[in-house]
Amino acid sequence: MAEDNSYESMLCVKPEVHVYRIPPRASNRGYRAADWKLDEPAWSGRMKITAKGKMAFIKLEDKNTGELFAQAPVEQYPGGVVEAVTDSSRYFVIRIEDGSGRHAFIGLGFADRGDSFDFNVALQDHFKWVKQEGELAKLEASQSAAPKLDLSFKEGQTIKISIGVRMKSAPASTRSKGWRRPAASWRTADSPSCH
Repeated sequence: MAEDNSYESMLCVKPEVHVYRIPPRASNRGYRAADWKLDEPAWSGRMKITAKGKMAFIKLEDKNTGELFAQAPVEQYPGGVVEAVTDSSRYFVIRIEDGSGRHAFIGLGFADRGDSFDFNVALQDHFKWVKQEGELAKLEASQSAAPKLDLSFKEGQTIKISIGVRMKSAPASTRSKGWRRPAASWRTADSPSCH
């Protein structure tokens, strides 16, 4: 696998989460947090969700030292790595991996319902972004395959550009009513005058 040179971004941090040992799933109906020993968590610490490229990582760390307890790489959400329980919005089952291919399922719980909401939204937002990036890449690829529109000038072709240049302004009397011819004098030297 090629090395991913993209930077790692922080999506969510929760200072207190609890990990539970969970019994094997008894049926296809899903996990129930009521079947766990909720008053006896196996571990408590901090949770971070980070993203690197298209992948998200749920990291469980010691609150004080930052030492990694477990990690769950998430390729898609919803998916098989994170599963909500059927009887509560504060608990999830996550699939952790040790990096050598071994994995286990553990229960993850939040003390506050708002923290579980933030956890859910952080994952949803990341994978919504991944989907939009993929659609944008497909659109760019299809546009690059389409023939280009040739907007260059052909030989001998010219354009004329009119730039608004101010002319010296006309006297005020002609500006308001338009230009008028001065009144002609109808008198001639031999015509009688009416004085």
